[in-house]
Amino acid sequence: MIQISQRVELADSEIEWQFIRSSGAGGQNVNKVATAAQLIFDIQASSLPDFYKSRLLKKSDHRITQSGKVIIKSQETRSQARNRELALEQLIDLIRSASQVQKKRIPTKPSRSAKERRLTTKKQQGQKKALRKKDF
Repeated sequence: MIQISQRVELADSEIEWQFIRSSGAGGQNVNKVATAAQLIFDIQASSLPDFYKSRLLKKSDHRITQSGKVIIKSQETRSQARNRELALEQLIDLIRSASQVQKKRIPTKPSRSAKERRLTTKKQQGQKKALRKKDF
C-alpha cells in the first residue's frame, strides 16, 4: 500500500511499471540494462476519492495525458530500484498537490501615498534624463 495521506491509500496493483533503457551517462551499463523506470497510473480506474480524481484531471501537467493517465519517467540514477523510488515520490507529490486548495486572492488597491511616491520617482527619473539632453 502506498500512503498518500492519513485517509487515502493506493494499492500497489494500481500502478503499472515499465523498465526501459536509460539515456545519458552510464557507459556500457546504459546499453545492457533497462534502468529507467516508467510509472503509469490511470486516474479514472484508481481507488482515489472523486475529489482527488477531478482535481488531478483538471490539473495542467505535462505528465497527465488527455486520456487521464499519469506517465512519469525517471532515469536520474543508474539504479533501477532508485529510479523506481523517485518516480513513486513524484506521483505521491502530484496527488498531494491536487489536494491542496488555493487560497482565494483578494484584490487590493495601492494607497494614495504609494501612488504619489511612484509619481514622484517617475518625475525624478524624467528630470534626470532631461539633464542628459544636449541643447543645440
